[in-house]
Order: sequence, then structure tokens, then C-alpha cells
Amino acid sequence: MKSVWLVASENGAFPGGKVGGVGDVVNDLPLALAAKGVRVRVITPSYGKFHRLHGSMLFRKITVKFAGRRYVATVYQVPVTNSPVAQFVIEHPLLSPNGPGQIYVSDEPDRPFATDAAKFAFFNAAVAAWVNSSQSPPDVLHLNDWHTGLIPALREFGDDDAPLKSVRIVFTIHNLAYQGIRPFEGDKSSLQAWFPDLLQHASVLRDPRYDNCVNFMVTAIRLADGINTVSESYAQEIQRPSDPSTGFSGGEGLEGELATAYQQGRLVGILNGCMYPEKTEQPLAWTGLLQQIALRREIMNTNRPPAEWIAEKEKKQPRNLLLSIGRVADQKVPLFLEPVKGHATALQAILDDCGPDTLFIMLGSGEKELEERFVEIARTSSNFLYLRGYVEDLPALLYASTNLFLMPSSFEPCGISQMLSMRAGQPCVVHAVGGLKDTVEDLVTGFVFDGASPEDQAENFVASVRTAISIKQDEPKRWQAICANARRQRFSWGLSADTYIERLYHFE
Repeated sequence: MKSVWLVASENGAFPGGKVGGVGDVVNDLPLALAAKGVRVRVITPSYGKFHRLHGSMLFRKITVKFAGRRYVATVYQVPVTNSPVAQFVIEHPLLSPNGPGQIYVSDEPDRPFATDAAKFAFFNAAVAAWVNSSQSPPDVLHLNDWHTGLIPALREFGDDDAPLKSVRIVFTIHNLAYQGIRPFEGDKSSLQAWFPDLLQHASVLRDPRYDNCVNFMVTAIRLADGINTVSESYAQEIQRPSDPSTGFSGGEGLEGELATAYQQGRLVGILNGCMYPEKTEQPLAWTGLLQQIALRREIMNTNRPPAEWIAEKEKKQPRNLLLSIGRVADQKVPLFLEPVKGHATALQAILDDCGPDTLFIMLGSGEKELEERFVEIARTSSNFLYLRGYVEDLPALLYASTNLFLMPSSFEPCGISQMLSMRAGQPCVVHAVGGLKDTVEDLVTGFVFDGASPEDQAENFVASVRTAISIKQDEPKRWQAICANARRQRFSWGLSADTYIERLYHFE
């Protein structure tokens, strides 16, 4: 039986263990691999929290060479009910520098990623030390995003006789917008501070744009045996340079490295999957949905106090319920806020177009300045509810109980929200990028727009929403056919697992 250790910053198998789509993948892909007969371990930091989950057991201790010292980190195995996947967390105070439970930390603008980079550098050293001290190293070490990007360097420039040297390393790019860039030296969060011996190999670890900086992401791209992105289209897009004037997000400065990896046969695109449980969430009646929303009054942003808003909405059910769920970040929301003709933003145009018969619900948190923009719009719009935060048990209810999902991402490596929405029989309006283009077919399973510039894209986004609402209201049979087509789509994790095994892991 082949073994894979999957290493990541998030794990959706734990309560509070995910922030975005990476957590979903780290939960779902191992289950699909285990069903194919692969022995899987998932390894994440404990962040001072997850080793305390009920039933967790001390597994072993590892000695970690880091920052000129030797530290002892503790590995715990965390039970997950009815799961064939072995779940592990690594615990050490350096993995929770700002207190327990924080997966990511926002630093001051003059020291971006300083706290997280130091934290994940230690995590990388701990994983490498674990492999090197293991009596049964994995056949494949599967790394995810920049948070794990220095492990290939620890293999490449480590002891030739170390077990890590013979382990195949593969690396999944979930999001190129975050690369883990820090100075080579001159800061307590720098390569010199963490791994001074690696400075002699700076040319391999160097960011292609900033000569004095290490880049976790590009290090993994250069040194991993295999690389994948999470959709075929995104694998092609990232080999081209980004172009803000046209709204195109490509390789984010790493396009040359990625094109080289593709030419070498090391870069492939493998679409993420979606879980399809036998029992799915049932739609709530309008009053039931309002009651669920009312339980989260602390995150409600409306044009009047929450109690008054709920009382007013109880009087009449909206004809159309629009939904958006996701991180409030530059990747996800700029087209909502892009000006269009006659309106301050595309979002305002949609709200004005739809009128009082429609309610648009947005759930998500992220960048404070962007959050404040949506709070401002919610305070002046009776048909827009912004739930500023994230509640794990609420999304499934919203997917099941609303009509149309809006996902105008500027770029999207794969996307899971559109799959979850379609699974519930809810069509999506999506931008023709990355995994959205690979999963939604215009006027068949949803609505797809594009454009030659952000301005064009915003106009076309509004037009696509208008088309969707028009079909729903004026052509009910056609609308029901689109809903049924969306519900029938199957993005199988089993198929994705087969592709990982064949094209990335290279199991014989």
C-alpha cells in the first residue's frame, strides 16, 4: 500500500480548521485517496488548539533544528469520526505566536507575512524533521500552497543520507496571489533568521522580482518533483503574465517559472472535486430562513436595526433570493464594487435592477476595507443583507434556500462555492476564469460572463444577473431545466484522486 503525507495550513476535518477552499480540499481529497487504497496522513499545525480536540493522543516528539537552536515539537493524532484518514497536528508555541486558534495573522503593511512566514518556516522544519526521523517515510509528500514551500529546499540542500532525500515531493498551487515573500536577511522574520545555512543557495530560493527576498512559492515550484493547480484552465492562465488593465490575473510574477515547469512536464491541472452526500440539506421556508439569520444578529448589517429588519422581511417573501459566500478579498469581490454606467458599483446596479422583490445575501469576511464597503451599501439598501463573518453551519442552509449564486471572481484557481451551489440545484453567475469556466456552462448549468477590461466585466456581470432573473421570472420551464442541469453535475473526487495518483504521484 502506497503512502501519502498531505501537508497543509488548513484542515476542514477539524471544527474551525479551515479558512477557505484549501481546508475543503484537505478534508475531501484524502478521503477519496483512501477509498483508492492509499494510506493517507494529513498534517497541519495545531495552532495551540487542535491538539486539544476530544480524543487527541500524543503520537511522538520530534527534534527540530530551527533558528540556530534545537526545539522539541509534539505530534498529536486527532480522531475524526468514521474517517479512514490519519489526522495529525504538530504543536509548539512557535506555531501560535499570537495566541491559540489563529491560522493566519495580519501584519503591519511594512512587514507583510512576517508572523505567518516565521510560523510556517518552523512548521516546514518540523515536517522535514519528522520525515527524517520516521521509520516509515511516505512514498509521496504532498505539499499545499506557500505555507509548505520551503520543505523542497530542506530536502534539496539537506543531508544526502536523510530519508527525506528519497521521498517524492509534489506541490499543489491553490492561489498564486499569496506567495510567502520575506527578506533573505536583516529581519527576525527572514531566511537568515530561520535557516542560515540556506543563504548559500539563495539563487534557488530568490523571488524573481525582488533580489533580496526569499519566495516560499517559487522555491517549491523550482524544486518539487511534480506541481499541479486545481483546474485545467488555471494551469494555462498562470503561464501568462497578469495584466491589471484587462483584469487578467495570471502568474503573478511567476509565469516564467510556471511555463518552464509545464514544458518540463512537471505542471498539470487537476480539477478539484465536490462531495455528494446521500442526504443533502433541505430548503427552509422563508420564515425558517429568517429565524436562522436572526440567530446571527451580531454579524448582520442592514439598513435598519436587525430586529426591525427581520420584522419587516417577515411580512413578504422576496420573489428572488440571491446569494454570495466567500472571502471578502481582492480575488473575489472587486467586480461587485466596479463602477458601471449610471451606478456607483455593479452591486448597486444589481440591487436597483432587482428592486424590492429581491433580497441579496452576502456571507463572508476578509479585508477590512472591502468589508466596510459592503457594510456601507447594506446600510443604505433595503434589499441587501451583509453577514460580516463566517458561520460554519449556515452556508448549507443558504445554498439550499436561495435561488441564484453570484461568483464574479477576478480569478479562480478552481472554486468550491459554485460546486456546492450547483449541488443544491442553484444556478450560478460566474466569471469565465479558471475553474469557474471549467465547471459552469452558460445558459445550460448557469450563467457565464467575460469582458476585455474590469469595466466590461462589471457591465457583463450585471447583464448576466439580469438575464438570469428574467429567465427565472418569465420562462419558468427553462429556469427549472437550468436548475436540474446544475443539480445533475458531478465533479467527482474519485476521478480527481485517480488523476492525482496517475499524473502527480506517479504510483506504479
